[in-house]
Amino acid sequence: MMDELELLKRDWQKKEVAHPKVSYDDIYKMLLKKSSSIVKWIFIISIIEFTIPHLLYLIPSVNDGAQVYDNLGLKTPMAILTIIQYVVIAYFIYQFYRRYKEISVLDNARKLMSKIIKTRKTVKNYIIFSLIMIVLFFTITTIGIYINDDFIHSLELSGQDISNISLEKLKNIKLIAMLAVAGAGIVLTIGIGAIYFLLYGLLLKKLNENYKELKKLEI
Repeated sequence: MMDELELLKRDWQKKEVAHPKVSYDDIYKMLLKKSSSIVKWIFIISIIEFTIPHLLYLIPSVNDGAQVYDNLGLKTPMAILTIIQYVVIAYFIYQFYRRYKEISVLDNARKLMSKIIKTRKTVKNYIIFSLIMIVLFFTITTIGIYINDDFIHSLELSGQDISNISLEKLKNIKLIAMLAVAGAGIVLTIGIGAIYFLLYGLLLKKLNENYKELKKLEI
């Protein structure tokens, strides 16, 4: 079904019609409304995306799993990385909110085009940062397993009897753990990247379409 904007454009382009022609302002207002709605959804999705993973920590098993960082001596670097992540993501969420409020009150196509460009850039930077943080968390964990002998101690804490396991086998277990963490990091990065592509990519595509329509209005 043709959307409202397409109907307005078709009416605007007709040379002879019985009713009054659709004006430049009518089409601009429609593009403004659509763009504002898209940016609002970007803002809402970013908040949901930030909130849901943290709700998992309410699950005891997930919360207990974080103890492995203490056993590997990674508590401090992980805490620093987490603080950086929180601060930067909070900044991006604020920027999304700011873009939404700015777009909602614009009064001409040129300003709206400028804000759309800034919004697209902000979203792309947010996606890149989020994926880099995932890679860093898993990379640090993998390195921690490699350089820290406390990984073996963590097996004892988890209830596994390692007294009868040979040193060679323990090294193999360590290698397998490193490969498993690195593999999980790769899979998660690809998975999250795909989700970003579907969610934010779709919204950016619509925003880009609005931008192209605005350029036509400026011609």
